[in-house]
Amino acid sequence: MSKSVVLDMNGPLAMVELAHAAKFNAMSRSMWRQLRAVFEQIQQNQTLRCVVIRGKDHFCAGGDISEYAEFRFQEHSLRAFHEEDVWGGLQAMLDCDVPIVAQIQGNCMGAGVEIASCCDIRIAADNARFGAPIAKLGFPMAPREAALVMRAVGELTAREMLLSAALLDAAEMHQRGFLNQVVPVAELDAAVQTCVDRMLPLAPQAGRINKQTFRALALVNHTQVASDLIANAYRYADSHEHREGVLAFTEKRPPRFHP
Repeated sequence: MSKSVVLDMNGPLAMVELAHAAKFNAMSRSMWRQLRAVFEQIQQNQTLRCVVIRGKDHFCAGGDISEYAEFRFQEHSLRAFHEEDVWGGLQAMLDCDVPIVAQIQGNCMGAGVEIASCCDIRIAADNARFGAPIAKLGFPMAPREAALVMRAVGELTAREMLLSAALLDAAEMHQRGFLNQVVPVAELDAAVQTCVDRMLPLAPQAGRINKQTFRALALVNHTQVASDLIANAYRYADSHEHREGVLAFTEKRPPRFHP
């Protein structure tokens, strides 16, 4: 399939591949739903000890902007996209008790940063770059997604990505604590395999309980996204800036953010 989330299970290891080559593995709406189904399936498989999530040549360049005009400009459909499709996929990853390793190369933008933020260990090639320049498209990051990214990348980095559309390379993200390891592109497969080889012999019950403990501690240490914030989060759906940002991108022209 040209737009898919592919699951390959081989004994105790699950490989998840984000596959949308024409858009640098950008997430389509159907791919978010597939991501949820894949990780719900992984969660039910008691034989698995490790998951690796990756994309060919690139990790994930963000969302598939070519779809956005179909649903982004009405509040109810925009809310459904973020709270059901996107958050459904991310929550399934967060709920997964099997340790998850992110294998990152090339573009890791927006949705890619969100997916990587759900992983337990992040190993990147030195050609990886990170950001969430969605303000150029005229819209903010959804509240739950922003909370997830802020916890993973740190508040200062999240603000830099979202407020100045900063793009950061792998070395910088490693220094800031988002990445466990950075290696040359040619060594990425081997580095991930070395990590997996360390994890597979470990007690699977211990790994699952550790992940459950981490989730419980996160609930204690981080304020949950307020329900009233989410209730009002998508009122910008029909705004000029939102429409102009998305349409300018699809029409390949600079956006004009003015009334």
